[in-house]
Amino acid sequence: LNSGNELMLFMSLLFILVGFGYKISMAPFHYWTPDVYEGAATPVTTFFSVAPKAAGLSLLIRFFYTVFTNESGFNASSELLDVNWTFIIAVLSALTMTIGNVLALYQENVKRMLAYSSISHIGFILIGFCVLSHEALTSMMFYMFIYLFMNLGAFTVAVFVKNKTNGDNVDDWNGIASKTPLISAFMVIALVSLAGLPPTSGFVAKFYVLAELFRMDSYRWLAIVAILNSVISLYYYFRIVKAMYFIESSKDSPEEIEAELSDKFIIVGLCAQPILFYFYWSPLLDFIQSSLSIWVP
Repeated sequence: LNSGNELMLFMSLLFILVGFGYKISMAPFHYWTPDVYEGAATPVTTFFSVAPKAAGLSLLIRFFYTVFTNESGFNASSELLDVNWTFIIAVLSALTMTIGNVLALYQENVKRMLAYSSISHIGFILIGFCVLSHEALTSMMFYMFIYLFMNLGAFTVAVFVKNKTNGDNVDDWNGIASKTPLISAFMVIALVSLAGLPPTSGFVAKFYVLAELFRMDSYRWLAIVAILNSVISLYYYFRIVKAMYFIESSKDSPEEIEAELSDKFIIVGLCAQPILFYFYWSPLLDFIQSSLSIWVP
């Protein structure tokens, strides 16, 4: 900072932000995500959809509050070099969620559709960076935890359907509800939570990140963009629901899909979390706040 070459420092920080953006599938560095998700085995895709993003976001939170602020800590209140980094993140957040949702509308492959869905959720999580506060940190961590369960639940059902029908496209889900009603019902719960509708924890997670924008009276335009994107996401999530419940399967498909007890246990266990945390989100939020207090006095 004392070298006088602030331009070089700014460019260095910008390139670091690009590196993090590539890691977490932030637009415009998201192009690898749909191809990798589609090409990888579905269980591997399930891992990619959660683990690298959680690690990248956690590192980005620590790095952002340490390096991109003058106070270099979670109590930061001003941005480094007097650059409006939060505005840059806000623009990237809006771009990420919009690209993810709009491109998901045109996908026939379920894994590609869920890949663009995960990109849009990264955009929602990035909203938390637009406000430098302890509450914004809490909302981001809360969203990440909720996203883990609802995304794993959806991908686990996708793995199950792939193994049973060898189908990757939305049309291959036609009539699944009549063949395996229990698993189909819990897939609906996961999709409703991903869309951010009550009564699921996805609604609570989106509420908290958006509440920070309104509470601080900043970037309200971003909140409007986020709400519009939530409406857009309803279309492609409910395409899967429509295929499962309202479109008959082809005549050569099996009459019934048998699910082993272990499959039912895992799918129900993951997909039931959005309902559980909708009613008992307060203890989870308290736990996250107490965990953050280790770094934030």
